[in-house]
Amino acid sequence: MVAPNYRLAPETPHPGPIEDCYAALAWLHQNAVSMDVDINRIGVFGGSAGGGLAAALALLARDCGEYPLSFQCLLYPMLDDRTGTTKATNPYAGEFVFTAADNAFCWRALLGHAPGGAEESAYAAPARAASLTGLPPAYIWVGALDLFVDECLEYGRRLLRSGVPTELHVYPGVTHGNILCEAAPSTRYCRAETLRALRNALLARSSPSPDLV
Repeated sequence: MVAPNYRLAPETPHPGPIEDCYAALAWLHQNAVSMDVDINRIGVFGGSAGGGLAAALALLARDCGEYPLSFQCLLYPMLDDRTGTTKATNPYAGEFVFTAADNAFCWRALLGHAPGGAEESAYAAPARAASLTGLPPAYIWVGALDLFVDECLEYGRRLLRSGVPTELHVYPGVTHGNILCEAAPSTRYCRAETLRALRNALLARSSPSPDLV
């Protein structure tokens, strides 16, 4: 596993963070032989803002065509700067842990200006991408009480409509960042399902076995 120590907003707004993530992906591909890494089984993984960066990195890797990805695992990803600005928020989501006010602050920090403008880079806000065709298979999960539930559902729908193999889960009664509550039954279940998805995506190609099906 490679965890890029990307520069953080607001000190370094977009495109700094995604450029750092792409540099890490390039380094991994360029050093794959010495580290015995199979370049055909490299995926991206992230949660919340990190999930948004993972989705953006999948878009950037597709568009640049230099370093292919085989999978994207997105946990309650932050995808759309328009949530709470030009798009109304879900009246039953976003009341706990991460609110619409938090979201506006984080987007302003990342973008360097107010979110929800007419145009924004898809490498900052992946929901802005004109096309999702050609992206790697995706696994997405989000809580039903998470502010991001609608944008995750829409992104999953668009992936499916673009022919991208996609597994999407919405967990009832779950808020943003629930995996921080390690003892919660929902956390244990979400973690187990995430590991299952990663095993299926990254191991099954080279070492299929009944327990990976």
